[in-house]
Formats: sequence, structure tokens, C-alpha cells
Amino acid sequence: MITFIIGILILILGYIFYSRFVENVFSPDDRKTPANTMTDGIDFIPMSENRNALIHLLNIAGMGPIIGAIQGILFGPIAFILIPLGCILAGGVHDYFAGMLSIRNNGAQITGLIEKYLGKNAFKIFMVIVSIMLLLLATVFVYTAGDLFAERFFGVKEFVITNPSVTGTYIVILLYFVFATLFPIDKIIGKFYPVLGLMLILGTGMVLVGFIINGVNLQNFNLANYNIHPNNLPLIPMFFMTVSCGLLSGFHSTQATIISRTVNHEKDGRRIFYGMMCLESLIAIIWAAAAMDVYSLNQVPQNIIGTVNVVNIIANKFVPLNLAFLVTLAIIILPITSGDTALRGLRITIAEALKLEQKKISNRLMIVIPIIICVLSILLWAKTNSGSFSLIWRYFTFFNQLIAIPVLCCGTIFLINEGKKSKCWITLIPALFYVFITMSFIFSEKIGFNLPLTYAKLIGAVLTAAVLVYILIKVKQINISENK
Repeated sequence: MITFIIGILILILGYIFYSRFVENVFSPDDRKTPANTMTDGIDFIPMSENRNALIHLLNIAGMGPIIGAIQGILFGPIAFILIPLGCILAGGVHDYFAGMLSIRNNGAQITGLIEKYLGKNAFKIFMVIVSIMLLLLATVFVYTAGDLFAERFFGVKEFVITNPSVTGTYIVILLYFVFATLFPIDKIIGKFYPVLGLMLILGTGMVLVGFIINGVNLQNFNLANYNIHPNNLPLIPMFFMTVSCGLLSGFHSTQATIISRTVNHEKDGRRIFYGMMCLESLIAIIWAAAAMDVYSLNQVPQNIIGTVNVVNIIANKFVPLNLAFLVTLAIIILPITSGDTALRGLRITIAEALKLEQKKISNRLMIVIPIIICVLSILLWAKTNSGSFSLIWRYFTFFNQLIAIPVLCCGTIFLINEGKKSKCWITLIPALFYVFITMSFIFSEKIGFNLPLTYAKLIGAVLTAAVLVYILIKVKQINISENK
């Protein structure tokens, strides 16, 4: 329990002090934001700080902080320390710079920022990677939300595409995705997400109250249990790839750049981008603790350890039965409210690349229809091929963490260009660390090059050095003009 409490203190103190330091380094000012200078009634609409914060929390808090937590805690109580440290030093910095750089660049999406700060070649590569990642994420979230809903409310046990309850649930979720992607951001997302955000906080809060009422069985960290994963997975890189949302997630950059178009004042950014990342990390820590408890007491069948099905076991244990469905419902909301904004982010990203204005619904449909066809195709393949969900999730995990690297590199180049070279380490160090993590992962995993981990780490170290050299070269090559 002590390690769990220390983790929460790291998170709270980190937000109070380190996020303020990061904000001071960036130096937000009183300039007008794109929400006010480029209002279009669709994506650029001024909204209040509270509204933006709760919407952004729902956007970024997909199944990642839940699945990542119930899988990450298998490494042991070190998760209670690494999750908040990663959030404060990497994840919060990443989200803040993604949102604030977008505000400084007329609401540019992450691919637009990559083109400006890293060049056209990097833009072409990451345009493809971002598009694939968002498609995979939307598909995974239709899949997980649909299965969770069908299990809890229809009693489904076999999640096959021929089951009408399963298929019907998927169709309803996809239709919602279409409407949320097409409609102005203040009509569906802006109206309902603040309420749904409070539901998420309430659901997790009920689990936390359950700790107090029912007790919770938690281990404390020591050198003997620094990695106790039952499958002997290496802490580096696997922990940092397993726990993304709650620690650091590249997906967040695609969501911060959506909200950048509705932020009224630059100084709102610390609470919206950094603060909601910290709140998501808190959610992850609480669910990790709940998972540790039910694992340690052998209350989870072996075949579903680390899966989304653990959610219902946790809800049933820590929350009264007449309220447990509310916790499940709050968790089901997560993939739905991240899946729709993933597709919204993809629509905006493609529109920005094609320079296709989005006020006309015909222009939005031109992009959305092919996107939905792609999602349906991936979903059908996933449901008709054994083991495909796991494969999709692992590729999504890789692309998700990979995308975080150019965001942090953009932040580094921005700071150097602004004459803040001595402070650029706040973005440079996490960028280089995640180059090492993602490259070690893809070179060692079966979905990648399947090399021995020692060789994979060596290649990761070499590529980390190469990225550092690349950033230094880019700084000398590009004289970037910032919007003042």
C-alpha cells in the first residue's frame, strides 16, 4: 500500500511543480488562439476551459489506461512508481507540447507539425503511420466496447460476428462514430463528453472507495520484486510498450491537436493537456491496484488475465452489485469516446494534408466514407481470424508509441529555435528514451524482426544516437518562423 500511495504523491507533486516548470519553459501568452481567429462552426469553436478539459480527458482515456494497467501490473508494484514518473516526465510533457504547438500553428494536426519542424520526408512517413494507427485504434475500440457491452447487458459469452447481439452492438457504435466525426464538435462531443467525463471519474472513484470499504491487497516495491511478470517479459522495453495511456501515448497528440482548435486562452493549456494526462495516469494507477488485488487472490481465471474481461471482476468485487454496471458502463464509454475522436482526428488530418476545407458536409463525407469502409474491413478480418485482435493491438501499441517521438522532437526544435537550448532537455530526453524503447521492441518482437533482445537493444541505442544527430542537423538546416 505504501508504494501505491507514493505513486499518487509523485503524480500530485509532479503536476503542481514540474508541469508549472514546463509551462514556464514554453511561455504561454495572451495572443489570440485559433479557436477565436479561425472560427468555422465545425472544428474551430471556442469552448470553456472546464469543458475542454473534460472532453480532452474522454478523448485520450480510451481502453489504454485500463487494459494497460491490468496488463502492466503483472510486472509488479514497480508499476505504481513508473506510471506516475513516466506521466510527469514524458507523457504530460508530450501532451502539453502537442497541444500548445498546435495552438501556435493555427490548429495544425500532428502531421502538419511534423512537416514544419522535421521536414517533408518525415511528414510523408508519419502521415502513413498516423493514419494506420488511428484506423487500428478505432477498430480495436469498436471491438472492445462492443464485447464489453454485449457481455454485461446481453449476457453474451461467444463474441462471434454471427451473434446478432454482437453485430448489432458493433453497428450502433460505428453509426455513432460517423455522426460524431461529421457533426460540429460542440453538437455531440461538446454537449455530452463533459457529463461522460464525470461518469468516468465517478466510476473509478467508486472502485477507490471500494478499496477503503473492502480492503485491498497490494504489494510494496523492493529489489526482489522489481519484475515478477509471469511470462518473464523484460521490463525494458515491454513495460513501457504495455502501459501507454497513463504513462505516455502518441495517440494523445492526435487528440490534443483537435482540442487546440477549441482552446480560448494559451494559459488554459497546462490544465487541459498536462492536467488531464495526470488525471488519466491516476485512473491507471487505481485500476492497476484493483487488478493486483484480484490477481493476488486468484479471483481471475487464468485464460482472461490481462484482458478487458478483468474489468467486470473488479467492478463486481469493489462496487455494490446494484452499482457495478455503472462502473462497466463508464469503462465502455472510454473506447467509444476515443474511437470517435480518433476518426475525427483522421478526418481532420487528411483534410489538412489535402487542403480540403471542412465547412461543407460533402467534403467531410468524402473523407469519412472511405475511413468507415476501412474500419469495417479490419473489424471483419479481426472477427473471422483467430488471434487477429492480439496482433492488431500489438501493432497499434508500436505505432502509438512511435508517434510520440516526432512530437517530442518537434518540441525540442521549437525550444532551440526560441533560444531555450538549455531547457530543451525536457522534450529531448523522453524523445531519445522512447526511440530506444520502440526500436528495442520492434527489433526483438515477432511482429518485427524477432532478434535476440540484446541485439535489439544495441540497435535501439545506435538509432537513438542517430535521432540525436538528426535533430541537431535539422536545427541547423531550418530557420523556422514561429507565429507571434
